[in-house]
Amino acid sequence: MTTTSTFSFTHRPLVPFAHDYAHGDSEPWHQHDCAQLLHSLSGVVRVDTASGCWVVPPGRGVWLPAGTRHALRITGNVAARTLFIDPLARADLPATCQIVQISPLLRELILASFALPESYSPGSREERVYELILDEIRIMPVLPFHLPEPESESLQRLCQQIRQSPGESWSGKLAASQTSMSERTLNRHIQQPTGLSYGEWVRRARLMEALLRLAQGQPVLRVALDLGYGSHSAFTAMFRRVMGISPSDYFKD
Repeated sequence: MTTTSTFSFTHRPLVPFAHDYAHGDSEPWHQHDCAQLLHSLSGVVRVDTASGCWVVPPGRGVWLPAGTRHALRITGNVAARTLFIDPLARADLPATCQIVQISPLLRELILASFALPESYSPGSREERVYELILDEIRIMPVLPFHLPEPESESLQRLCQQIRQSPGESWSGKLAASQTSMSERTLNRHIQQPTGLSYGEWVRRARLMEALLRLAQGQPVLRVALDLGYGSHSAFTAMFRRVMGISPSDYFKD
C-alpha cells in the first residue's frame, strides 16, 4: 500500500520538517506530491525506489522529485532534516532521484529555514533566504550512491543474491553460469539499463553495504574482510578512491 502526503505552499516555496529516527526504524512505501530533500545529520538512510536503492551517508542528502514512490530503512541514529519543496518553485529543479553533497552553506540554510515565517514581504530577508536555498539545491553535486536495478527478473535475482552475500567472489564467470548467459551477454544486459558494467555494479553494491556497516560502528578491518577484500589497506584504497577520504575519517563527527 502506498500513501501520499500533501503539503500547502500557499505562502512559501518550501516547508522544513525535522524528524529523528532510531536504529532499525523504517517507513513503508509512500510518496509526496512535492519534491523532497532529505538531509541526514547522522546515521545512514537507505531509500528504495522502483529504479533501485539509494544510500544516504551522514552529512549528505537524497533528492526525490515529486511523486517518487519510496520507502526508508534506518541504520544508526538518524537526525533527518527535510525540505518539502513546491515542484513549481523553480523550473530547473533536479528531475531524477540523486544522492547529493550538502554544502556547508546549504546545511546552515536548511537549519535556518526552521525559523523562517510562512508569510513574508517581497524583497525581504526571508524571501532572499528562501530563494538562496533554491539556488543551492540547483547546484548540489551528485554522489555515486545509487544501486540501479537491471530489468530482467533473472538478473534481479542475481543482484539480490549479491546484495545478500556481498563477500562472495561473484566473478563474471560465476554470475554468467547462474544466469545461463555468456560473460559478454551478462555484462551487456547489466550495463544497458544501469549504466554500470557487471564488475562496477558489484563494487558499488559492496561500497553501499560498507557504508551501512560502518554506520553501525563495525571495525573497518571486519567490514573489509566480510566484503571480500583481502586486507584493511585494499578496502581503504577502494574507499578513498571513490569517496576521497578514508573510511575511518569519513564517519568522524
